[in-house]
Amino acid sequence: MVDKRKDQGMSREEAGQKGGEATSASHGKEFYEDIGHKGGQESSGNFANDPERASEAGKKGGDATADSHSKEFYEDIGHKGGQESGGNFANDPERASEAGQKGGKNSHGGNRS
Repeated sequence: MVDKRKDQGMSREEAGQKGGEATSASHGKEFYEDIGHKGGQESSGNFANDPERASEAGKKGGDATADSHSKEFYEDIGHKGGQESGGNFANDPERASEAGQKGGKNSHGGNRS
């Protein structure tokens, strides 16, 4: 596809950069801080301001995912996750031993007899 704007002497990228520079020159740092702060508070995607909406969205997403995958899919990813988990000491006995020693030293009952 041919960029028709190039025929007029300026590419889309150049026009965007020129527009961005002009906007930046006409507004100060405070302007951008203010609109960024407002956008973060009022954003429809900001669930921190609406926990009930976040819960509803999470449930919908979970239901949609569950509807699109079989029981076998979840069994398979659970099995793979258990094998590849960084917390699975069955695959690394040396690491398990180190963790046990650290845990024993850091526990309040580390000197039990």
